[in-house]
Amino acid sequence: MEFSQALDAHLTAIEARDLEGYLATVHQDASLILPNGTLLRGRDAIAEFHAAWFADTDWSLRAETVRVETGGESAFALLSVEYDDRDPEGKPYQKLYYLTLYFTRADGRWLLVHDQNTFC
Repeated sequence: MEFSQALDAHLTAIEARDLEGYLATVHQDASLILPNGTLLRGRDAIAEFHAAWFADTDWSLRAETVRVETGGESAFALLSVEYDDRDPEGKPYQKLYYLTLYFTRADGRWLLVHDQNTFC
């Protein structure tokens, strides 16, 4: 599988709130840094976070590719994201941020090893 296909599968799983499909793209030892600086370590912690996030049905996001680089067994994508959601009172809000996704190829599969979210 080409990296572009793996990236598409990863992003499609997020947009579809498909936890199983998403986790199929995540390395066991992955890390994720949320925009507030919270660090999640390991696939299980990332799965727990995404299960709760995917259960929330009032958000949407649009990601535009800014840069993609591949080299050997690693690749990264930098995306510009528009995230729309509602606060606990139901008031809509939007966040703009950069999303950096770093993947490694293991056993012929591209797997996410680091996910970095940075508010603009």
